[in-house]
Amino acid sequence: MNKTPLVISRDVKEMFLRAEETGLRLAIIGRTVALVLLGIWLLGSRADDPERLTNYVIALSVFAALGLAQYSLIATRFDRPWVKYVFVTLDIFIISALVATQPIYKSAVDLPSMFIYRLSIFPFYFVVLGITALSFSSGLVLWAGLAGAIGWMGAFLYRASGVEGLLSWSQIPPNPTAVEVMSIVLDPNYGGFSARVQEIVLLTIVALLIAVVMWRARDTLKRQLEAERDRAAISGIFGRFVPQSVVDAMIAGNGTLDPVEREATVLFADIAGFTKMTERAGPARTLEILNAYFDEVTRIIGEHNGIVTQFHGDAVLATFNVPVLDAEHASNAFKAAQMMLACVSDHEFADERILIRIGINTGPLVAGNVGGGGRQSYSVYGDTVNVAARLEALCKDHGTSLLLSSTTAKALQYEKLVAKGDIAIRGHKEPVTVFSIQD
Repeated sequence: MNKTPLVISRDVKEMFLRAEETGLRLAIIGRTVALVLLGIWLLGSRADDPERLTNYVIALSVFAALGLAQYSLIATRFDRPWVKYVFVTLDIFIISALVATQPIYKSAVDLPSMFIYRLSIFPFYFVVLGITALSFSSGLVLWAGLAGAIGWMGAFLYRASGVEGLLSWSQIPPNPTAVEVMSIVLDPNYGGFSARVQEIVLLTIVALLIAVVMWRARDTLKRQLEAERDRAAISGIFGRFVPQSVVDAMIAGNGTLDPVEREATVLFADIAGFTKMTERAGPARTLEILNAYFDEVTRIIGEHNGIVTQFHGDAVLATFNVPVLDAEHASNAFKAAQMMLACVSDHEFADERILIRIGINTGPLVAGNVGGGGRQSYSVYGDTVNVAARLEALCKDHGTSLLLSSTTAKALQYEKLVAKGDIAIRGHKEPVTVFSIQD
């Protein structure tokens, strides 16, 4: 008993891992699409500088190759939880290394080192951050933000290390004039250290926000997976013993079904000569025959919005309009009975021909969970159920395979029924008017 939550938790963890792997694949695909779009833009905007364009293409190709390598490792025996962090770190490292070491133009080697920070390079770190969000991993998103902040500041400090008299906007005096602002901002040694700090703070904050959103999304998904897993477990276990509609209602009601009293139609079916058949067939083959028969009966009843409430020996007790509402419950029960009779007439069950008798009655009944000692079942009670069972038993005496009460017959206005008259029913003071079909 204590192991069940652990098993469910393990299964949910496995499903969650699959979801994360799918998200990581999507992130790599998104990364590749971004590289392709960037490559197209560079081809159009740098066509007049073949050497520079070639360098861009090489860099983009390296990023694409890294993505392909990571994609090929996902869900293989070489995949490890830390692998995705390594590839994100490589992306950040390559971008930062290019920022730190590459000149803006090779033809302008004497251009001040700090000029590179006048270009729109920092947004590329946000692109990496956005792509990692597709991985559905809050840890990876936070790592991308922190690694990006370290890489961007590291590249800046590397370039700034060779600059004397580095200026920043923090050196602009209070209430400056336009000349004072331009004298700082337009100075070749303006590197904006304070601006770099502000950028990495913003990158870290955005990464943290995305990570929190991702954590909430993961938590929501985890709860959904646990709910689906629990539902599947309950449905798979109990669905073999009670009707699926009852299972669904029990799950919705946290394991219970509120008792209900309403008008419904009850169908009671029994195999004629069952005792003699069991003596002839033996226990093993009898079970084989019953299972084959019950499979067909359950299918037919289910197709007509009914449920098999109980198998008892060779008997089948089915209800229509409980627990699932059905305005046409009497008609559907009658049609199900006709199909059941046609089925046993046309088919063999484990190479055995059988005959069945059916009783149908419509009226008020009580339905709900009953049981004790921690075990419960879904059952129906009331005189309506008793009359249906007794009508089935009376089929033999009246030479018919189906008897239905007048309350059921009233709902079958367009069916050709044969009146059998008033029949005394045990437990009833007054006779019950019954009908049948033309056999």
